[in-house]
This record gives sequence, C-alpha cells and structure tokens, in this order.
Amino acid sequence: MKEERLLAEVHDAFGVIRVVEVGDYRFLEFGEAIEQSCVFTADPSWLEYDYTRAMLIGALAHPAPESALFLGLGAGTLTQACLKFLALEDIEAIELRPDVPRLAMQYLGLDDDPRLTLRIGDAIELLPTAEAADLIFVDLYTDSGPGVGHLAWNFLEACQRKLEPGGWLVINQWGTDGGKPLGAALLRGLFHRHYWEIPVKEGNVVLLVPADLEQTLDLAALAERAKTLAPRLGYSLQPLLDALRPAT
Repeated sequence: MKEERLLAEVHDAFGVIRVVEVGDYRFLEFGEAIEQSCVFTADPSWLEYDYTRAMLIGALAHPAPESALFLGLGAGTLTQACLKFLALEDIEAIELRPDVPRLAMQYLGLDDDPRLTLRIGDAIELLPTAEAADLIFVDLYTDSGPGVGHLAWNFLEACQRKLEPGGWLVINQWGTDGGKPLGAALLRGLFHRHYWEIPVKEGNVVLLVPADLEQTLDLAALAERAKTLAPRLGYSLQPLLDALRPAT
C-alpha cells in the first residue's frame, strides 16, 4: 500500500474537505474520507472511474455540442475531459462549496480555461439564471450521498427544459441494490420512460435524457464517435456502451 499524504484540509459550513495524495493519484474527499473525485496527476483529464466515462458517453450522444452546464464540479475531471475532447465554446459550472474550485485549481489540475465560467452557490437556486446548454451534467453529491436535486421532480424537469434543442441531460444517479437508479419510478414518470441508462461498477447508474420525446439515441453514431475518440482518450468506452440499456 502506498502512503497517503494529506495536501490540504478545509473546514466550511458543510463540513470538511480534504485533498490527499496516494502515489500518482490525488483524491478530493468530503467528511469522513468520503471520496468525491480521483485525479491522475500526470493527466487531469484522464477519467479513472467508469461513472465519469459513462457521463462522457452522454456527452458523445450529441453530434456537435457547443455549450455545457455542470451542476456540481468536484475536482473537475469530467469538465477537463470535455474541454479537451469536445469542441465546446462555452462551459458553465455551478459548485456549492467555494473552496472546491480553489482546491481543484491548486492541487487537482483544473485549468483556468477562458471557456469555463465558475459560479458558487446552490445549483437548485441558480439553475434559472444559467444559460441554456447542449449538455447538462447533474452530479450533486455530499458526504452522505446524492443531493436533494437527484430526486426533485421540479429541479430535474427544469434541467431538461434548460437544454437546447437536440441536447442531452446526463445524470450520475445513485444505484439501488437491484441495479436500478435511485427513484426509478419518479424518473420513469418524469421523463416518460424516454431515456437510457448505463449501470457502472461503482454502483451508480448514469442516465442519458434527451431534450424531448421526439429525440432518440443514435447508437451507431454514438459508437462510432466513441471508437474515433478512443486513441486520444487512452481507453475504450465500448464496455460501457455494451452495458447501455433503455430505461428500466
């Protein structure tokens, strides 16, 4: 076992935030060592975990996204990957805790990219003031699990409405013991069973929700975009594509 090194510890109104280093990796932790993000220090755009790779697949569902909205930043690895591998012109990220972006930039390799706008506050409250986007990512986790937005009908509905035509809402949803997303019945009702799921080995289920009921997922085009990107990513997304399924 490699030695764990504490790089930073901050106490704020929500609890403790830590950055720890183990070998070639750095971790953002909330509370009692609850891991929020993992960064490969040699390449902060490297997506170590399957749930982040599955969320990138959600981004690839759009043939040519120009804008993205991240609700929950964490260490910013997915944001970094989208900045690097997609031709995005404008990215907005809303993060609840002010120290998270600062620590991400200081210790976790988050670039101060001119295309990226960071705002501090509650995503549920700030969503109405956000710009519409081709891609919207919901990843609102605390040290005790998913934030209330992950099961809030009005908020999730508002996220879908914030999408540009042809856009995609990508939700990192908590998984249940049965392999279904948390709040499956609510999600089925809200989105009229018109979405796709990618279960991942970390236990979560990533949801791919289109902007409207007329929009479908072009699986062949998605697989081709993933295949083309694989040499640049350094890994294949095919195993996750193989797990992709319609709404359960």
